[in-house]
Amino acid sequence: MAVNTEQRTLRRVVWSLWFLVGALAIAAVALYLATRGADEAAAPVVPISTEAAATWAAMRKPAPAFSLRDEEGRSFSLESLRGKPVVVTFIDPLCRDYCPTEARRLTDASAALPPGQRPTIVAVSVNPYGNAHHVLRQDRAKWKLGPNWKWGVADERTLADVWKAYHIDVLVQTKKIAGIEVHQIGHTEAAYVIDSSGHQRALFLWPYDTTGVVRTLRGLSTAS
Repeated sequence: MAVNTEQRTLRRVVWSLWFLVGALAIAAVALYLATRGADEAAAPVVPISTEAAATWAAMRKPAPAFSLRDEEGRSFSLESLRGKPVVVTFIDPLCRDYCPTEARRLTDASAALPPGQRPTIVAVSVNPYGNAHHVLRQDRAKWKLGPNWKWGVADERTLADVWKAYHIDVLVQTKKIAGIEVHQIGHTEAAYVIDSSGHQRALFLWPYDTTGVVRTLRGLSTAS
């Protein structure tokens, strides 16, 4: 019962924060439109957070287990990554806007740390239609993902279990364009920082910058 209550509480926190981010973004756009000149182009402004949306004390909240495959088809589990921090994020391999930007932020956060303190970054796919080997390899090269990055893919049912365990909502809309079936993916953009013992320590909701992620990871190194 306590676990279910905690999960419901976290879900309420996540959606409340997303609602707040959306409301602030709308307010910022409205203010800009009200004050800009008539000939200026509109430019939406979204506040970027430097703080975690949620944090947990050491040994407080075990991260949900999972077993996935990387882009080379090699199996790995969260447990197999014990011994160093892990960042678990959720990315659409076919996305060409927010997901690549989030990937760059996490890459920058990792690069700000000494090599021995850099986390393993697991990018769990939220798009079962975009998990082809060549797509994942292309993203690794185009997005300049470092050797500490791992794609996490699987069949849709297995991925859905991981999404649910980490409170990630995924919406798939399918339509045909010129006779071609196209899948549009909407999803919660979030990154969890997990310590070397496999416990959740922080949750970052997009949009966030590198500051809070780096501070959290450095804190884990100091505590260990």
